[in-house]
Amino acid sequence: MGIRRNIATAGAVTALVVGATTAFSATASAAPNVTPQGVCGSAYKTVNSVPVGSLGTVYLTYNSTNGKNCVATIRTSPGKVKAMSTYIYVPATDEYAGDNGNYTSYAGPARVYGKGYCVSWGGSIDNVYVSVENSNCASLKERRTVEVR
Repeated sequence: MGIRRNIATAGAVTALVVGATTAFSATASAAPNVTPQGVCGSAYKTVNSVPVGSLGTVYLTYNSTNGKNCVATIRTSPGKVKAMSTYIYVPATDEYAGDNGNYTSYAGPARVYGKGYCVSWGGSIDNVYVSVENSNCASLKERRTVEVR
């Protein structure tokens, strides 16, 4: 009786380990939905973008229902971990949101309330930094900056 219980226990543990390994490997290898809407949410529509050299793009999106802007920096070719960032700032309200770290495909989302305000936003991938100042407002002309460090 003791031998049968040990064999049954070993079989159950093996099945649990194989099942967990399969579940975790499927999750780890699944590619994320790397679009601005996949990062920010389906209600956010892309209103502006700026390339980060040939490495990717920073997207500015807007949700007309809640008045929020969202920014995401998305790599052209996901792969090895790289330093990445994304940010958005509303000068009139001094509201700021950002994200930075080492990522394989995107940085973000970063969200702020921006209805009726000019926004400044940007991001980076590796050593290429982009910023857009005074964006998406009629009163000021936007200014784009690209810097390689």
